[in-house]
Amino acid sequence: MIEPKTKQSHPISRRMFCRSAVTAAAAICSARHSSLATGIKNKVKFYKNLGHGHIGVRANQQQALAYAAKYGFDSITPNLGEFENKSSAEIRDWVETMKVKGIRYSSSGLPVQFQRDHEQFQKGLARLPKQANLLRQLGVDRMATWITPGHNELTYLNNFEKHMKRLREVAKVLRDSNIRLGLEFVGPKTSRLRFRFPFICTQLGMTELVKAIDTGNVGLLMDSWHWYTSHGTVQELLQLSNKDIIHVHVNDAPAGIPTDQQVDNRRKLPVTTSVIDLKGFINALANIGYDGPVECEPFDQELRRMEDNAALQKTIESLNRLWDLITV
Repeated sequence: MIEPKTKQSHPISRRMFCRSAVTAAAAICSARHSSLATGIKNKVKFYKNLGHGHIGVRANQQQALAYAAKYGFDSITPNLGEFENKSSAEIRDWVETMKVKGIRYSSSGLPVQFQRDHEQFQKGLARLPKQANLLRQLGVDRMATWITPGHNELTYLNNFEKHMKRLREVAKVLRDSNIRLGLEFVGPKTSRLRFRFPFICTQLGMTELVKAIDTGNVGLLMDSWHWYTSHGTVQELLQLSNKDIIHVHVNDAPAGIPTDQQVDNRRKLPVTTSVIDLKGFINALANIGYDGPVECEPFDQELRRMEDNAALQKTIESLNRLWDLITV
């Protein structure tokens, strides 16, 4: 049988062959890197929250939802005041609107004045069940607040007992609505020095308070700024689990200032100055399987002076750079 003649192809030069081989290798490497990056991101359970007030952007809930969808945030901060006079049907419609947009709610602030006098605390506590029920209708299952790092009258032990008792009462109410409460410690030495008697200012100290409250629905609000200024470590973060963390704030610190001289309301967006070990921080969160909101809280006056859209764009770019540090 006679084989049919095939058309001869032109011989490939050694240079062309090498160039093709390099190109192919680069393409394979790029594909593997892309696949690896996708695999890493798929393991990340936490999400980008738009805390518009923290970056100087004024917005009601509808505006915040529109901003989140436009710029690529995954969630927004709830505003209880906008829903107090809404019917159950109106709330359901709103929740469905958010669902269609692919946006969820993050944590709510705690509306109870637990650090003030007894009367104000009791008034806030009495209103809390109704507020918690409203939050659950909205799909919110997290609350958070911060703890002042000292007191001018109460010693550490007296202050600890006061916080333990009051926050236990708060946590029990929230537990009835399946809401978890996050407590944030304030780390800077410059903040503690304003008080006669220092109080909790570290992750380990706040963990002790959480254990003492002992209601099963209290954890930490972890803030990269307070973690850094309290001299926290990645090893300490890795001692936590997902159930221990309720909410996360991220930011960077101004360069050229010693840690113990940093001032609380002078911060930067994350991954801008490289002062804080944000790679270690965010990878620790990924390692322990944290599945809650991550939001910027920079207290950056330059950012606050920006036009809203510019500030939003700069903020999401900062969060995207933070996500790029994830290697888990």
